[in-house]
Amino acid sequence: MRVAAFGELVGPDGVSLVDRPTPDPGPGEAVVDVEACSINRHDLWILEGDSAMVDADDLPFVSGLDVAGVVDEVGEGVTGVEAGDRVVLCPNETCGVCRFCREGPENLCENFSLYHGGLAEAARVDADRLIPLPESVTAAEAAALPTAYVTAYHMLRRADVSPGDLVFVPGATGGVGVASVQLADVLGARTVGTSSSAAKLDRLDELGLDHAIEGTDPDELREAVLEIGRPDAVVNHLGGPYTGLGLDVLRRAGTMTVCGRTAGGTSEIDVPDLFLGQKHVVGSTMGTQTDLERLVELVADGELAPEIDETFSLDATDDAFAAMQDRESVGKIVVTP
Repeated sequence: MRVAAFGELVGPDGVSLVDRPTPDPGPGEAVVDVEACSINRHDLWILEGDSAMVDADDLPFVSGLDVAGVVDEVGEGVTGVEAGDRVVLCPNETCGVCRFCREGPENLCENFSLYHGGLAEAARVDADRLIPLPESVTAAEAAALPTAYVTAYHMLRRADVSPGDLVFVPGATGGVGVASVQLADVLGARTVGTSSSAAKLDRLDELGLDHAIEGTDPDELREAVLEIGRPDAVVNHLGGPYTGLGLDVLRRAGTMTVCGRTAGGTSEIDVPDLFLGQKHVVGSTMGTQTDLERLVELVADGELAPEIDETFSLDATDDAFAAMQDRESVGKIVVTP
């Protein structure tokens, strides 16, 4: 089989096609013929050498968390799926024995990790992480869900977003940003989203964004958001200076969930505002398999249509990462082996 491997951690030029033996499933495993695998900022950080989890000793490395396709073969002891089933993978990897695996939620596992290996024609996975796909859900739609949409959905749930709430989404045109806007709309909440591009914001308007603000300067964005109102929740996938911004505009006792560091790994906040306003800042990583199952249901019922900006063939995986690096995309980028 062919895989799109990271041979060098230098950005898109480090991707090359490599032949590898098609894997056989072990006990509890399944081999999936990959029909679609979306890529994420997580993958790009690895490819750019900006991730502590992969270094030169791990090369060539095959990334790709968000796998959808058809089960080709299952290993000993597998009962939940069988050959021919259309499936999407929940990429969570957990130890199964710690307190959080026993009591939940699973994404708090003390040894939490993520599956990698989906940028390939076939992927060997834990069979109990596979979720059946209704015929009405395409492989590309399914592959868009596991990281960006699950992360956004879990963040909105952690912020206890309810119908009528106002949700602020800085950087609303990235994968998690778009997902947050769409899912807030599904939940009946109103949204304020920002972007440096008016054209991108126009696309978000079609996806349910209620208030669009063009710009990136936190001071200017602060004033513009407050003219609309104080948000009940902030979905912050950027980090850096946007953490202070989110806290500043948040209403009393509101919640900001934080899942990323695209704009910076450190933030300054107004500590008196935090405690005097009794505001909540909550870290959030991915979500649960139950979250993904719920999202598949929403797509199948026609309540959610994952936004896919562009698809690329496996041999154009380098171009897919170049497109992500250029920051011109709105929504998900999907590789179709």
